[in-house]
Amino acid sequence: MISRTAPDGQAPDWGREMARAVTDPAELLRLLDLPPALLPAAQAAARRFGLRVPRGFIDLMEPGNPADPLLRQVLPLGEELLETPGFGDDPVGDRAALQGPGVLGKYRGRTLLIASAACALHCRYCFRQGFPYNGQQASQGRWRPALETLRRDPDLREVILSGGDPLSLDDARLGELLAGLAAIPQLRRLRIHTRLPVVIPERVTRQLVDLLRRTRLMPVLVLHVNHPRELAGPTGPALQRLRCTATLLNQSVLLRGVNDNLEVLTTLSERLFDTGILPYYIHALDRVRGTAHFEVEQDAARDLVTELRNRLPGYLIPRLVREQQGAAAKTLIV
Repeated sequence: MISRTAPDGQAPDWGREMARAVTDPAELLRLLDLPPALLPAAQAAARRFGLRVPRGFIDLMEPGNPADPLLRQVLPLGEELLETPGFGDDPVGDRAALQGPGVLGKYRGRTLLIASAACALHCRYCFRQGFPYNGQQASQGRWRPALETLRRDPDLREVILSGGDPLSLDDARLGELLAGLAAIPQLRRLRIHTRLPVVIPERVTRQLVDLLRRTRLMPVLVLHVNHPRELAGPTGPALQRLRCTATLLNQSVLLRGVNDNLEVLTTLSERLFDTGILPYYIHALDRVRGTAHFEVEQDAARDLVTELRNRLPGYLIPRLVREQQGAAAKTLIV
C-alpha cells in the first residue's frame, strides 16, 4: 500500500513493515529456531486462517520457545482445526447487528464502523476471522452510504472505527473518513480500536498525530496489548506520542498460556499506566471456532482479577467482561 502522503511515491516505513510481514509458517519457525515438527499443523491451520505477523513483533519473541506468550498469539496450531461445542463463526452476533455496509449497531448512542478488513497481525483468537468482509466494510467508495446511515441516527454520540484495523488506512484516506465523520453534527466522540501502533510502532506518524489533534471530535484510542513484553522497544515511545492528542485505553483478552497469570497481569497494568494508557477491559474469550485452547475458565478469571485488586490501586484494575449477542452492553463478570 502506497500512502498518498509519502514523498516521491515511496511507502512510509509502516507500510513497508506491513508489506514484509511474515505469512509463511515455515519462515516463522525458521526465524525463531523452532522444531520443524510444528510445521505440518501450522500449515494446515494457516490454510483456514492465514498467518500474518510483523517482523518487529517477531523480534520481541524468545527464540527456541514454542510457549513464548507473544508467539502463542500468532502461531497456527492443530488445535484450531478441532470442533468444540459452543464455538462458532459469529460468537458476538456481528451479522445480526449489521445496519448497512460496514455499519454495526449494538448499543444505543454508539455505532461501529468497519473501516478496513486489513490487519497487521492475525491474532489466532480473532473473533472476526470468519466475518464476511467482502461487501461489509465502509471502505473508500462506500463511505457515503455508511456516513448517511450514521447521520440518520439522532441518538448517535460516538462512532467506533474497527475492522480489521482502521489504522491500516493510510493517513490520507483516514483523514477523508474523519472529515466525513466530523461533519455529522450529533457526533461527539471518535473511538479507534487498533493494534497497529503496538505491533508496528512506525504507524504513529506525524500526520496521524496531526489528524487526531485537528478533528473536532474527541479522540479515544483503544489499544490491544495482552502481555507487557509487547510494550518493549520502540512501541512504548510511539504510544506516548499519542498521549497529547487522544485518551489512550487498553483492552486485553484473557488467554490461556499468554496472560492467565497474576504476575503478568500486574506487570501489564503497571507498564500500561507508565506508558500513559489506562487499563480498561480484559475480555473473556469470544468463543470463535478453533480457539477453545485459549479459553480460561470463568471462575479462574474472576479469581485473577480479584487478586489484582489486592495488589493494585483501583484505577489500574481492568474490568473483566464478556460480550454476548443481543445484550445492551458488555456483561460485567467482576
